[in-house]
Amino acid sequence: VQLQAYGGGLVQAGGSLRLSCAASRRTFSNNAVAWLRQAPGKDREFVAGISWRGGTTLYDDSVKGRFTISRDNAKNTVSLQTDSLRPEDTAVYYCATATGPYGSRQLGAYRIWGQGTQVTVSS
Repeated sequence: VQLQAYGGGLVQAGGSLRLSCAASRRTFSNNAVAWLRQAPGKDREFVAGISWRGGTTLYDDSVKGRFTISRDNAKNTVSLQTDSLRPEDTAVYYCATATGPYGSRQLGAYRIWGQGTQVTVSS
């Protein structure tokens, strides 16, 4: 499966972006999907995850209440609505799939398939 993340950009603090991830070559409708991010000089971290049918969502405490993950299996896409962005949200955001229908907050549960999208938040 090939995943393409897009929707990043430059935004001022307090602004919003909608990130999306589209799969090609194979569906990921049977897999949990997560958004991960990596800021310069920092380790990659879990941001949000969603189960295969969308019934269960997980968020890192740093984005809870500001970010919303969703999926549309008919369109083979997963989105991340990012609101109230902060400079510390600046990072490359990646989408990744779990091996099964439910994921976790552990990075090892996911595999990144494609390139990420850059989000830059200015103060």
